[in-house]
Amino acid sequence: MNIPLSAPDISEADIAAVGSVLRSSRLSLGPELEAFEHALANYVGASHAVAVNSGTSALHLSLRARGIGEGDEVILPSFAFIAVANAVRYVNAVPVFVDIDPFTLNLDPGAIESAITSHTRAILVVHTFGVPAAMDSILEIARRYRLLVIEDACEALGAEIAGRKVGTFGDASVFGFYPNKQITTGEGGALLTSNPGLAALAKTLRNQGRGKNDDWLQHTEVGYNFRISELNCALGISQLQRIEEILRTRENVAREYDKKLKGNPLLEPPPLELPQGKISWFVYVVRLAEKFSGAPRDALLAQMKTRGIECGRYFAPIHLQPAYTSEPHRRMNLKITESIAPRTLALPFFNRLTNAQVHTVCETLAELLEQLA
Repeated sequence: MNIPLSAPDISEADIAAVGSVLRSSRLSLGPELEAFEHALANYVGASHAVAVNSGTSALHLSLRARGIGEGDEVILPSFAFIAVANAVRYVNAVPVFVDIDPFTLNLDPGAIESAITSHTRAILVVHTFGVPAAMDSILEIARRYRLLVIEDACEALGAEIAGRKVGTFGDASVFGFYPNKQITTGEGGALLTSNPGLAALAKTLRNQGRGKNDDWLQHTEVGYNFRISELNCALGISQLQRIEEILRTRENVAREYDKKLKGNPLLEPPPLELPQGKISWFVYVVRLAEKFSGAPRDALLAQMKTRGIECGRYFAPIHLQPAYTSEPHRRMNLKITESIAPRTLALPFFNRLTNAQVHTVCETLAELLEQLA
């Protein structure tokens, strides 16, 4: 690809940080882990952080550590990465898919109550594409029905609601650090919470069920190998030190796209700003006009690829995935999800994307849209 969909931003300082760990004698469960957890919790504004090997593992732990299991129902969007639903299935609970808000593409608070039953235990809120969800409304519903709230902020590090960072509103939150995220640890994730008991249990579960005072062959819980290496954590610490610069850079790329695409009647750019909210730009996703239905988006994606420009179909609804055709789940009316999802197209988006590359993407997109129209 001449212009990839995403690319990590690795600095010389990042390389040096990882190199220093390789010269040490500690590659796992060492000082870099503790330092990364402290830095992450401090940045987000949570009391505790538990770093693990992926955002998916963090989701799994957030459900397991809160006792969600067999027969419990968890409300979540279908317009999201499949890991949110998979984590619910890992604990033998039932995903209940509800519709999204057509503006933010996040869970629609107005669609939640009709999905609640006597089996509902939690609401899993995804801050989709780094856009903060309507947490005030969701938390009010959760309080009335005594439900847990878990924030999937894997795409939203640094996003805010009225000056407060996402990841601090629910009972627990999770973040991911895959190479396409705002910062990367290569592979990695974290569970954040202000509940010390939840944090302690999550740390036990991530390390084969070993309690704080257990020796290596003592196992208090049936746990998992969700450990993250010192190498990953050193990279995370280094990347986190320039998080504000990264967020500004990504916002500038989004603004450049908006300037080039705004006014094109054949597509709708994402919102640049939200009332009382700050977007943390994870991806840049446009919607094709409603006149395009069926296969045009996928044809457009293929044609962009032939021009050397990689795009993505963010997101394919989970309830329509082959893996979920026979899986036990419930679904509510998903009219908005099923209308918008086939028209979404993620354009190349990463820190070092140049204005010239943005111009190339936009010119090519406009040309191909005209052909499809």
